[in-house]
Amino acid sequence: MMAYAYVIGFLAQIFFSARTLLQWILSEKTKKVVSPSLFWVLSLLGSYLMFVYGWVRNDFSILFGQLITYYVYIWNLHEKGLWNRFHVLFKLVLLLTPVVAILFVCGEANEFIKLFFKNDKIPFWMLIFGSLGQLIFTLRFIYQFFYSVKRKESILPMGFWVLSLLGSAIIIVYGFFRKDIVLIVGQSFGLVAYIRNIMIELSSHQPSDSEI
Repeated sequence: MMAYAYVIGFLAQIFFSARTLLQWILSEKTKKVVSPSLFWVLSLLGSYLMFVYGWVRNDFSILFGQLITYYVYIWNLHEKGLWNRFHVLFKLVLLLTPVVAILFVCGEANEFIKLFFKNDKIPFWMLIFGSLGQLIFTLRFIYQFFYSVKRKESILPMGFWVLSLLGSAIIIVYGFFRKDIVLIVGQSFGLVAYIRNIMIELSSHQPSDSEI
């Protein structure tokens, strides 16, 4: 079961790493931070798999982070004009999977609490620490969502990259505590891209107070 879980986890991280690499290359090419459509496609696919990975690993902090950002990815795809191009059955699966999971949790509340909050393999302090990292990492997309809605287009602003860097650093530390190679490898690659995007953003223009 654990080998199966790691396959899912690494596949999710491949999607996440691919989106980061793609965005980074395009940003370097244009000399400004860009928000390519494929970035959001890869984000949604990676998030779906990471949600499954968190469920198999009985890791609440992973589930917590993915549930919040999942529909932000869908909104960005809609804003990019890609969401309506997906087959209706594919869209239904993507939309309903988190809902079904939540309904399952509600029906098995005691078992869920036992697995995710009273898990002997994850001390409560570590759960809080990991969830904090996921919360900060998740807030970057909440920030990006409101920032983009205000400007009526999908944008990746400076604040997004600052939150990415901080949240990723915490998750890497959590990954070492959990001895979770999937989290460590996946987040370590992102650190370089986050720092580079901050540098590109700073060099492209002097950010105003509203962008930070």
